[in-house]
Amino acid sequence: MRYKQLSKEHYIQNRKRFAAKLKKGGLAIFCSNDIYPTSADGHLPFKQASDIFYLSGVDQEESILVIFPDSFHAAQREILFLKETNETIAIWEGAKLNKEQAREQTGVQNIQWVKDFDKVMHALLNEASCVYLNSNEHTRASIEVETREMRFSKWFREKYPHYIIERSAPIMHALRAVKDSEEIAQLQRAIDITQSGLERVMKMIKPGVMEYEIEAEFAHEFLRHGSRGFAYTPIIASGFSACVLHYIDNDKPCKEGDVILMDVGAEYGNYNADMTRCIPVSGKFTPRQKDVYNAVLRVMKGATALLKPGVYMHEYHKEVGELMTKELIGLGLISAEDVKNQDPSWPAYKKYFMHGTSHFLGLDVHDVGNWAEPIQEGNVFTVEPGIYIREENLGIRLENNIVITATGNRDLFAKFPLEVEEIEGILNDK
Repeated sequence: MRYKQLSKEHYIQNRKRFAAKLKKGGLAIFCSNDIYPTSADGHLPFKQASDIFYLSGVDQEESILVIFPDSFHAAQREILFLKETNETIAIWEGAKLNKEQAREQTGVQNIQWVKDFDKVMHALLNEASCVYLNSNEHTRASIEVETREMRFSKWFREKYPHYIIERSAPIMHALRAVKDSEEIAQLQRAIDITQSGLERVMKMIKPGVMEYEIEAEFAHEFLRHGSRGFAYTPIIASGFSACVLHYIDNDKPCKEGDVILMDVGAEYGNYNADMTRCIPVSGKFTPRQKDVYNAVLRVMKGATALLKPGVYMHEYHKEVGELMTKELIGLGLISAEDVKNQDPSWPAYKKYFMHGTSHFLGLDVHDVGNWAEPIQEGNVFTVEPGIYIREENLGIRLENNIVITATGNRDLFAKFPLEVEEIEGILNDK
């Protein structure tokens, strides 16, 4: 394992919190992800399903976790089913977890091989009053490929049609939205690796450098520090490309006088950083670029201060919109008359700032959480305002990751340079 794992006590507590939310007699089942095929005999790198990882720390395929707190037999209240390792697997892929290793890593004492799942489950279901099945209920999820979890749910409903089915997702969203100290430390590690990448990149940015060369430098630094790579497909967008919100071609040269927008984050131990920085290719911002950059920075600082326990996200985004409106008027991009006549469902500022300011962050980059509940201590959010002026070939976005605490926000990117003078100083001190 290339990353430092969280303690088994962390996963034990996660399962206890989940079990406490189940109805009397409830039995919950969680599945790992598939290894997805490409073509011929190829496949994508394995990425574990976030929920089973959150509850067990198991980072391998063909795993199933059963949580049944009201089982009559204490040994049956938590069961982890794993793919049985053997000599052939050990030679070709590397050995999978054995039972003792799994107990030590997860804190689950009852470890079974996945081939015995049907037999064990058939016996357990006689005690259960209902079964909790899991699914991806993220508000932005759009899924065309059948996941292992979807396939399992279909199989279970066909095999056991008369059982009452409950949903695990609402419970998981509430639990995962609140990070403990171990999770925040793991996020900080991903962020520190991202910082190393930024420091490396800022030494080589100059006119003529290709966007993909910058991407390669980030990748080098991430892998060198134990990350498995990018938390998401990186955006390395110079000039006009920065006005394309999800630009990922990264195939253009960085030109003199342009600003390059880099939306990049490292993954570490399945936790994800999410950073955006904007850098002048020539080492110095033009007066206009500086004005737009500082406007975004002021909105970022104002938005960060608004994130507090008890605040609802829809109220927060409305207030951030008001901050952005003031800045856009100051930049001459919209007028007071535009604001007066705006469509409330699409305010005037949306012409230049058309995306949201914040999202949950954690095991998923766009992590799960309940948007209808107020912000609470332990939530982790991005803060990422931007201004995109297509007619000026200029896009500026800045993004940090914020932990909500009872005594104020904690910026996990606090060590990162943000002020214009800091950035220009680093770029001109190569």
